[in-house]
Amino acid sequence: MNDSRPPHTERDELEAFLAAHPDTRFIDTLFVDMCGTVRGKRIPREEFAKIYSAGVQMPHTVYILNVLGENTDPCGLGFSDGDPDGTAMPVPGTLVPVPWASAPSAQVLMTLHNEDGTPSPWDPRHVAARVVERFAELGLRPVCAFELEFYLLDRERDGKGRPQPPCVPGTGRRYDATQVYGMAELDDYGALFAELADACRAQKIPASVATAEFAPGQYEINLRHTSAPLEAADHCALFRHVVRSVASRHGLCATFMSKPFADLTGNGMHLHVSMLDEAGRNVFEAASVLGSERLRHAVGGMMATMAEAFGLFVPNVNAFRRFGPNRFVPVTKSWGANNRSVALRVPAGPGSARRIEHRVPGAEANPYLVLAAVLAGAHYGLVNRIDPGEAAEGNAGAVADADLPFDWNAALERLQRASVLRDYLGQPYLDLYCETKRHEMRRFQEYVSPLEYQWYL
Repeated sequence: MNDSRPPHTERDELEAFLAAHPDTRFIDTLFVDMCGTVRGKRIPREEFAKIYSAGVQMPHTVYILNVLGENTDPCGLGFSDGDPDGTAMPVPGTLVPVPWASAPSAQVLMTLHNEDGTPSPWDPRHVAARVVERFAELGLRPVCAFELEFYLLDRERDGKGRPQPPCVPGTGRRYDATQVYGMAELDDYGALFAELADACRAQKIPASVATAEFAPGQYEINLRHTSAPLEAADHCALFRHVVRSVASRHGLCATFMSKPFADLTGNGMHLHVSMLDEAGRNVFEAASVLGSERLRHAVGGMMATMAEAFGLFVPNVNAFRRFGPNRFVPVTKSWGANNRSVALRVPAGPGSARRIEHRVPGAEANPYLVLAAVLAGAHYGLVNRIDPGEAAEGNAGAVADADLPFDWNAALERLQRASVLRDYLGQPYLDLYCETKRHEMRRFQEYVSPLEYQWYL
């Protein structure tokens, strides 16, 4: 498994942590389920050693819960098979303090294993690991970084139960305008962002640039790149957990929901990818701003698999509301240099930093599954030398591509019939994901909305 964390024994990690944090009373053993939700168990001090020696028993099905936290028995896993346990073991290097906890606490990320010690096929981190490992055959190492958009919201809903932007601290005046890149919008919540930066530093999450985005109360924070792709996905999943926790301490809600407001911009998850060879050189580097031939092949593979992967990138009914022409949201299988209207952007900058920015996923998507799908596309393109066609210039987002499934059911059908992703993620996992999401879809469709009463009663 490709991981940049230094080698050490598990006991060394625990002992070093407790030496630095002797008052620690609890360790939260965390895992990230299929929907990207952080779940776990809270372990008292007297059982700390057991986490590292024997692991934590956990049902395999906790990794395949739906968005409501329900076990829906997908593909006969759950009620039908007796809901067996696996053994969750700590991910080395992820034991960190929890600065916002009411009692001195820590957390550690876990991964699940079968009874024979092999990786559980239902853990999204292992799904991504299988894809990452395939780059070794090419002598390449992906370098990845996520960036995430989110909204800060008032805890109180409006008179119709809808979310609303927060008030400017100390004024009672509610945000009502967009000031993209506005510094006042960052300064208004300076204390929150300072605490967020401190929490990320304590938890080894490499948070970087923060900006005010295109809507009231919307922000974006970049995470620094790493040559350990699984670590990048860890950072993304745990960063969302930190943002929500710190926002709550400041009397706010934070959401990564793709489209919390119908008339305002949505929240995206952008994944940046470059490739190093065995000598540590970026193989995407070239004199042209469009990058090297290998960059173009990787782009070609990402374009070829984009429609198949849409159900992973766009994981719920709300996430499809983010898409539409002329919104700086990709609606075509397109690529180009320094162009935010395309799906696969090659950012400006020095050649040594040449990379691909995948702009399709919604901010609430599972980062391990996004990573797996994006890297699967890149690997497929590199192996098969896929030509992406001409780079787009100008506005590539005026008209939606008819081949992209901008409908949840169509996206799941396309994913389950995937010809390329089947080889990388495995048909059993695709079946499991699609069945879980179809159950979520049915639950959503059973709800009678206020708009139906307004229109049809």
